[in-house]
Amino acid sequence: MRIILASKSPRRRELLKNLGITDFEVIPAHGEEKLVSGLSPEDEVRSIALSKAREVAQACSGDDVVIAADTLVFLNGEPLGKPASRDDAFRMLRALSGRSHSVLTGVAVIRGGDELCECESTRVFFRDLSDEEIEKYVDSGEPMDKAGAYGIQGLGSVFVPRVEGDYFNVMGLPVARLYLMLRQMGIFNLRR
Repeated sequence: MRIILASKSPRRRELLKNLGITDFEVIPAHGEEKLVSGLSPEDEVRSIALSKAREVAQACSGDDVVIAADTLVFLNGEPLGKPASRDDAFRMLRALSGRSHSVLTGVAVIRGGDELCECESTRVFFRDLSDEEIEKYVDSGEPMDKAGAYGIQGLGSVFVPRVEGDYFNVMGLPVARLYLMLRQMGIFNLRR
């Protein structure tokens, strides 16, 4: 049995190791991440995560375990994906300033014909940001590959005075939920 992470995210690799899973392969999904109109935010991220997991599982054996995730930031129900440009990153951060938003991650686990797909939601609170702070942060380059244009585990942490829910979810992989999913499938238990 191989454990396969269907993501090239270094943060997800790090978080999988937090579970004690150190022997895994990375096979990123290449399909387009398309939002489907009419779906709830929770169904959006579940749908994308399951699509990624199914894509990678097609090239694997039935005994392999495929883990995929998709994280989106939602402000007033509208998704904020990865910024397309510096201006887009600035716009997103300006919109998040002084407000709370939701970070949702869909997580899918596939092994053979068994599929589990769940969603974790975390509320993140931003303090008021000055335009100068936003400009400097955008100049750092950190926001450019992250949903909502910030990384809570990096420089973006100074914007966040409070989180309600799973902190790791904001990084892109809800570790506690994934552990329970793997345990439910009989794949993993904590051991020393």
